[in-house]
Amino acid sequence: MSFESDLKRMEEITDLLKNDETGLEESIKLYEEAAALGKKLTKTLTEIQRKVEKVTSDNEMELETEPFEEDEE
Repeated sequence: MSFESDLKRMEEITDLLKNDETGLEESIKLYEEAAALGKKLTKTLTEIQRKVEKVTSDNEMELETEPFEEDEE
């Protein structure tokens, strides 16, 4: 699966877990699938970040990083 399709599946799982009609057994299976997808997505994002940093450093541009801050609601 591609990153985009994995992300879409994660969104589908989230919607299913929010649904009151999803039973306990199914919820557990979905949660396990989401956990595995989460690890895969994190790994992919880490690899992408490394590639971007390499390209940036190869171009002799100064690389600056700053922590990600979620929008506060």
